[in-house]
Amino acid sequence: PTRKSPTQNHRSTAMKLVKSTTAGLLSLGFAATNTLAFQPALTNLQRQTPHTTLSIPTSLDAVKDGQEVATIQILMSDTGGGHRASANALRDAFNVLHETEPNRFPLPIHCDIVDIYTDYGPFFPYNQYVPLYKIMAEYTFLWKWTYEIGATPIGMWLNDFFSELWCFDPFKECMSRDPLNPEKQSGERADMVVSVHPLCQALPLKILNSLDTNGASRKEGRTTPFVTVVTDLGGAHPTWFNAGVDKCFVPSTVLREAAMRRGVKDEQIVQYGLPIRRGFWRFGADYSQSSTVENEAEEMKGVHHKPTIRDQLGLLDIPTVLIVGGGDGMGGIVSQAKAVGEKLQALASKRGDKDGPVSQMVVVCGNNKAAQMSLSPPETKWGSDIAVNVLGFVDNMDEYMRASDILVTKAGPGTIAEASICGLPCILSSFLPGQEEGNVPYVEENGFGCYRGSVEGIAETVESWLGSAKDIDGSVLEQMRDCALRAARPDATLDIARDLADMVYKRREELKKL
Repeated sequence: PTRKSPTQNHRSTAMKLVKSTTAGLLSLGFAATNTLAFQPALTNLQRQTPHTTLSIPTSLDAVKDGQEVATIQILMSDTGGGHRASANALRDAFNVLHETEPNRFPLPIHCDIVDIYTDYGPFFPYNQYVPLYKIMAEYTFLWKWTYEIGATPIGMWLNDFFSELWCFDPFKECMSRDPLNPEKQSGERADMVVSVHPLCQALPLKILNSLDTNGASRKEGRTTPFVTVVTDLGGAHPTWFNAGVDKCFVPSTVLREAAMRRGVKDEQIVQYGLPIRRGFWRFGADYSQSSTVENEAEEMKGVHHKPTIRDQLGLLDIPTVLIVGGGDGMGGIVSQAKAVGEKLQALASKRGDKDGPVSQMVVVCGNNKAAQMSLSPPETKWGSDIAVNVLGFVDNMDEYMRASDILVTKAGPGTIAEASICGLPCILSSFLPGQEEGNVPYVEENGFGCYRGSVEGIAETVESWLGSAKDIDGSVLEQMRDCALRAARPDATLDIARDLADMVYKRREELKKL
């Protein structure tokens, strides 16, 4: 094969960096500097046919022809798995509330969940946010650059200006669509709009002003309820917070304060926790009632019977380390697993117990097939003193977390919130600069984990925690487990859904009077 010259290689690398950097700057507010770089033709402004997400029915197929339903459009983008997971969690919560509290919530609530950028973005980079996110997540200096520039006043102004210039009409089409039948223009639109993404506040609010005033104003006149549900935890981009929303749900005191700095009033802010997947809600709970913060930790202790869960998963009932790399298996999972495996083997050798494995490791590689193959025999042979289970994508992460004693993960907000509900101490291996950076002090200050930026540090911490002796307050892991449970908010999803349901029901009553 013909070998590229060094000049060609440098040129290729440079072009890739230019493209990804340009896209990132555009997405966070610096489109002006790159306008001449791609000059989209006017014909490209026509919307592509939606392909990522259409409407997803709720209330267990209760949406039928002729049956009255309340409708909520949830705006998001698949830049990371947390936004869709939060949207799906709210959808599931509406189902549960309708089934378990029919007197308070008699109408089923139908959620129209849409990736507004992928499905309605007019051209590059707006309709390519998902692949661009993956590039910038890999080259974190690009992410840090675009995040910090986009958080400046000029960055946010430019983002708002160019988003409104190019995306107003296609996004208006999205927000005008029939939530029960998106392919038809029936004239009906959602009763309420909920955003679970930082770039879905400013422009959607202007569009609702326009829709509710028949085009008379983009600045005022909105009557359709609009709510932001923040899906970050210890830090968040300022575009999350807009004083024009009806309610802003935040998961932490840090973000409550961030919202108030952006002009959101205290009466607009509601603090419950993060919306998380149904598998992490309270087991056996009476969903018709909210438990108090004081008794949540005590109640959650009763839902973690590790021996039973391990047996159901085919795991041994021995100390267990869980290493996860997210849905895409990102985060150096191969090197982490090998380093931890070596330490577990060394720890077993020190104890001199030869009756079988004395600890085990579960590695969830997500969709990273190469990592899964690399860590599985015959590519990797593990010692006889440890049991190793290497998995791909799993849909029962709640069970694996409840079966484990230590979690090694990147500092994603959803994973941290889920781990705390499971009483699972965390070793944070990496974070995206910006919003995930604040998740490190959140975990450390709440006492259920730490950050280790090297595979050696991760492995040594695992060894230290598993080998720690008990004192009057218990072992290190037992103390961190208690701290995690105290930080847990297993009812947050249902609490948020109750408030949203009350709002959309009130809106339907208002519409009936028009």
